[in-house]
Amino acid sequence: MSKILISGSIAYDRIMDFSGLFADHFMPDKLHAINLSFMVDKLSVQFGGTAGNIAYNLALLEEEPEIISTAGNDFGSYKTHLLRSGVNVNSIRILEDRPTAAAFILTDKADNQIAAFHYGAGEIAYDTSPETEGVALAIVAPGCIPDMRDLPAYYRQRRLKYAYDPAQQIPVLDPEVLKDGILGAHILFGSDYEYALIKQKTGLSDAEILAHVPTVVVTYGAQGSDIMTAAGTTRVKACPAKEVVDPTGAGDAYRAGFVKGMFKGVPLTSCAQLASTVAAFVVESYGTQNHRFTLDELGKRYTEAYKERFPLT
Repeated sequence: MSKILISGSIAYDRIMDFSGLFADHFMPDKLHAINLSFMVDKLSVQFGGTAGNIAYNLALLEEEPEIISTAGNDFGSYKTHLLRSGVNVNSIRILEDRPTAAAFILTDKADNQIAAFHYGAGEIAYDTSPETEGVALAIVAPGCIPDMRDLPAYYRQRRLKYAYDPAQQIPVLDPEVLKDGILGAHILFGSDYEYALIKQKTGLSDAEILAHVPTVVVTYGAQGSDIMTAAGTTRVKACPAKEVVDPTGAGDAYRAGFVKGMFKGVPLTSCAQLASTVAAFVVESYGTQNHRFTLDELGKRYTEAYKERFPLT
């Protein structure tokens, strides 16, 4: 097992399903005056947030995740869930005068999503320097902006490698802060849209990023992912899901799987395949932390999808 620090959001997800298509309700000539209401077929409250999701999957992968984040006065049930799942919650700070962050996610039948996020306690910067002794890697996932600004520099000072995953916070991060987080990272994660936005906002090219970051991972959902290094780019196909029930949290699961593979010293292509296999389990369940698997079950899915030996055996 490896100890991993994960900073990012802890949130309750209010997930809603819309049986139609968003595109059928937007009028191109009226986008300046949108006034829409969607009747949803299903509403559930789930445990979520980037740090919580990544940590949950790392625990399933038999690693030692520790969350670095801030939660609110309603965190009790979530804390119990994390403890039962094998996640270290000792470094989570609780604010009694604020609620835990909450995400409101509406998904249509084509898996398009509209989301809103209330930071609650999560907008307050983490006020304690994380203990890094014995830590193998840190993951800076999207969450509190001051934490995303300060933790990369702190980890570099402590000579701790970190993965940087700015994701949905890219639009609100200052370009120089974004650049600082990226150029000191051991791994950079992003979807194809997020990676394009990173380059647009920072002005950095692929070559400039890869001159500083050993591995860049760009995901394309069901179309797979690109693994970029100074030696070139490799496209890796996705593990097919048996059924896509809810795509929320697939990216966080992918990150956990990729990191697990790196710890085992397997080739980057196998890391991506492992990551995609973990993500497949997530999309087959409603919510981001309701799936479960053993390493044997994960290995069976991996072998079925990629016709090769499971790298964790």
